[in-house]
Formats: sequence, structure tokens, C-alpha cells
Amino acid sequence: MSDPTHRVVFAHGKESGPWGSKIRALANVAKTQDYAVESPDYTATFDPKVRLAQLLQHAPQAQRLVLVGSSMGAYVSAMACTKLQPCALFLMAPALYFDEYPDEPANCPADTVVVHGWHDQVVPVARAWQFAQPRNAELHLVNDGHRLNQSIEFLCALFARQLARVKAA
Repeated sequence: MSDPTHRVVFAHGKESGPWGSKIRALANVAKTQDYAVESPDYTATFDPKVRLAQLLQHAPQAQRLVLVGSSMGAYVSAMACTKLQPCALFLMAPALYFDEYPDEPANCPADTVVVHGWHDQVVPVARAWQFAQPRNAELHLVNDGHRLNQSIEFLCALFARQLARVKAA
């Protein structure tokens, strides 16, 4: 049974859906550690600001909140940190520092993990470094592309360790 005091909220990418393969795999990891899991559907809009507003309006509550985002969803999750104050943040191929959404995320938790593919043709790998470096975030660069489909097992292992840290804190 999931523990509602420990909650993971996913934010999917621009052209994916709330229960894509990465989210399903990571959700299973969270469930094995008794986290409640949510994955809102953002497919009604491609506007990252609208998606951010949707997440903030949803206002997930938990004693230990973990935000997870992929691509544009990583932007949404990172930008929500100031208001939602998660204790951990897990970002995959974060679509940050584009003209359409140039804002700088603030108040990201100390336990922030970033994974980015060396061969990402959508979001330059330098964006992950630009975000991670000033925050001393844990940064992993993998031999994969934007969707990180070849790295799901690795993502799950990293995420499991992060969730265990959150529970132990």
C-alpha cells in the first residue's frame, strides 16, 4: 500500500503522455518503495507555462514530495520547486534555457539528479550542465538520445537510490 506522506509526481514531455514507458518504469520503482504516484496529463497544451500552472494548481501535498520530469516536463518540475518545495527532483533531458521558456529554476532541492543523453538531438547536453553545475546537482551523461529509451534500467537504479535517500532523511 502506498504511503500518501511520500509522493512522486511525474511531468511528461511535450509530445509524450502521462504513462509513457519511462514514467511507467519509474512509477513501478516508486511503488515498490511505497510511494504514492501521480502523473497528470498535460497533453491538452504544448505551452510550458500552462503546464506549470496546471501542476501548481494541482498542488500535490506530501510530507516528502518528489518531482520527476522529462524534457519539457523537467522544465515544469524544476520551475515548480519554489512553490511546491519538493525534497527531491529527478530530471531527464531537461528542456531548459530555450527562448520559449528561458526562466531560471529556483529553490531546487539539494537532492537533485539530472540524466541526459550524449546523443540528444532535441535538447543540447550543455543545457543539463548549465543547470546542474551551479546547483552541485548529481549529473549523469549516458550513451543515449533524447528519449533515454536505452537507459531505462539505469534511470530506475538511480531513481531507486534517490527515493531510498528521501525515505531515510
